Amino acid sequence: MGNCNCFYSINKDANVRVSLPAVCFVWQIAIIILFGVFIRYDEESDAHWHEHKKAHNITSDLDNDFYFRYPSFQDVHVMVFVGFGFLMTFLKRYSFGAVGFNFLVAAFGIQWALVMQGWFHSLDPETGKIYIGIESLINAEFCVAACLIAYGALLGKVSPVQLLVLTLFGVTLFAVEEFIILKMLHARDAGGSMVIHAFGGYYGLAISWILHRPGLHLSKRLSESAYHSDVFAMIGTLFLWMFWPSFNSAITDHGDGQHRAAINTYLALGSSVLTAVAISSVTQKKGKLDMVHIQNATLAGGVAMGTAAEFMITPYGALIVGFCCGIISTFGYVYVTPFLEKHLKLQDTCGIHNLHAVPGMLGGFLGAIVAATATEAVYSREGLINTFDFEGDFADRSVGRQGCFQAAGTCVAVAFGLVGGGLVGYILKLPIWGDPADDHCYDDEVYWEVPEGDEDSRLELQNHLMTAVRMEEAGCQRCEHSSPADKRCATRLHSQGTDKL
Repeated sequence: MGNCNCFYSINKDANVRVSLPAVCFVWQIAIIILFGVFIRYDEESDAHWHEHKKAHNITSDLDNDFYFRYPSFQDVHVMVFVGFGFLMTFLKRYSFGAVGFNFLVAAFGIQWALVMQGWFHSLDPETGKIYIGIESLINAEFCVAACLIAYGALLGKVSPVQLLVLTLFGVTLFAVEEFIILKMLHARDAGGSMVIHAFGGYYGLAISWILHRPGLHLSKRLSESAYHSDVFAMIGTLFLWMFWPSFNSAITDHGDGQHRAAINTYLALGSSVLTAVAISSVTQKKGKLDMVHIQNATLAGGVAMGTAAEFMITPYGALIVGFCCGIISTFGYVYVTPFLEKHLKLQDTCGIHNLHAVPGMLGGFLGAIVAATATEAVYSREGLINTFDFEGDFADRSVGRQGCFQAAGTCVAVAFGLVGGGLVGYILKLPIWGDPADDHCYDDEVYWEVPEGDEDSRLELQNHLMTAVRMEEAGCQRCEHSSPADKRCATRLHSQGTDKL
């Protein structure tokens, strides 16, 4: 690692003119074929709905699940495509990549998720078909959210082809771990603290660790935010913050469970804002606030409340969760992220360790504690059965055992994220995916046609050119070499800068 890093940049070829169209066309055609073979409308979205109504004594079309679930689906839809996308626009020269690649990953992921989750959760053994409805769409959005969380750790450092591969394996791993946690362990995780956030966070961190870039400092000039980019990122934060109660309550049981989940999430989010602001002010010079903390740590309460949202955690308990997670997340951005990058070589662009991984894991264990301490006096006998689904094979399960299985589910999510992310990281490390060179990370110009006339871009390129000229004259002093071969890195920068200017 102490040798010249310029060769690492020279050997990179970010041209995806063949690989990206090929992957998009082939995979989309494959999904069309899979849908043709397996996917069908469920009984509430099929044209035979009127026959279904008569057979089940349903008197009104308003009893169709669409009218109960679609408002929540729309909120979650906005979170995935707008909230996550704009939250990642904080880099001053990577807004196209943040929103555009978020769009690409989500559009591919929801299709693949409907197939994978269908195989594991709703495949009819008699017909061999998967029947989808509005709840299937919500679950697909949840699946995609885990992949977008992982993208946050890799923001600006990977190609769109790598992101599609990440999504392909991420959705597959998600479907498996979701089946183990929700079906085999029978854990409850309505808002996905375990299944979505803990898995997605550690999945992205493991990949980022495997894809460590020793020469990433060459792009340091672009790894920072600008005033306008932070404003756009704050738009994403506000969308996520407002719609998070829908996210945590979208697939809970109709009635008190869904109502309670929205209330608990709402309160936890409000509490995390105040503690995030407080810790940000305390840890910064002259008490000024850091926009990174406000954009991210203010959401930690919603992440941690995911598992226990539908439980009887009480309103003040929800406030305590948000209070603690706002503190933990903000301290993570101030102290933990720099420590991980310096000592563990973990380059986490968006800080998903502090917003998703740790709060998600804590939320999973919190759900285990709340479940294990549930009593009939608090829930009522019928309430316990409805909340924890103590029916069928699980009718005799005690709340203590339920708490143990909740904790086990959290461990499964973390293990799938770390191990699966490690394996996928080695796949993405192959030099065939068109990822950017170290000195061109965090730059939209690598994969996007960027409009000319951007004054900030022009100044950036001028600085880049001046640096290249100095390096050429000094014989590539950055690499402590003066051989003709090593001077190629400066010459390359010089020619690129001249062409762009």
